[in-house]
Amino acid sequence: MHRQKKLSLPEYNAHHPVGTLIKTSLVDFPGRVAAAVFLCGCNLRCPYCYNTELVSQNNQDYNSDEWVTFDQIISHLQKRKNVLSGLAVSGGEALLSPYLTPIITEAKQLGLKIKLDTNGLFPQKLKDLWLNPQTRPDYIAMDIKTAPEKYSLLGCSDSAEKIQTALSQTISLMQTYPKEEREWRTVLVPSLVKQEDISTMASLLPPDAAWYFAPFRNDHCLDPSYEKMQPYTETQMQQLVTFAKTLRPNATLR
Repeated sequence: MHRQKKLSLPEYNAHHPVGTLIKTSLVDFPGRVAAAVFLCGCNLRCPYCYNTELVSQNNQDYNSDEWVTFDQIISHLQKRKNVLSGLAVSGGEALLSPYLTPIITEAKQLGLKIKLDTNGLFPQKLKDLWLNPQTRPDYIAMDIKTAPEKYSLLGCSDSAEKIQTALSQTISLMQTYPKEEREWRTVLVPSLVKQEDISTMASLLPPDAAWYFAPFRNDHCLDPSYEKMQPYTETQMQQLVTFAKTLRPNATLR
């Protein structure tokens, strides 16, 4: 009863699936044994996205065995609080979920550090979390997907100028964190990330940015046509990351 009073969210429903849960992870939060929650809903429709179920706001028809409720998430964290030291919260776009704030609040009360994954397009929502010590993330990972003018290919209808402003505001807020507690990530999708795009993205990032590049996987894509797209070869990826290093020395192929 205490938790329901504290939430006071019209969307709150103990039996409503809010996302998926990895109970224990050694890779989702650098340096910590963590649980990882992936919340439903996203403002983008990245054609290469493989978390296809999470981009939908309407998940009532999904297999209940694959989804967890808010109460199930908190129950797991309570049971494993002596083993876990962190909680990674991702999506979809986690900042769109009405459950994000109560999940972070409950997890912090259990003594867990919070890592938040975001696409960087909601700087005010992130700032609202940051301003409150009870919800402030301890580590932020931001996806910088391509040059702002190409976000239209990701299903975003905003202008390139508006997108760049949002990304820049999020990046500015992230710079208040120690460099060990923030990172940026880019998937090397051939249609979206070319050398000129890397130049544009680099200009938005701080000089000491930890910038991680990942290979594109052409399977289980939101847009089936991307499953026919050939990923960059290992040599091509290394060439792009080497170029990124000339602009931001901490660029790395992960």
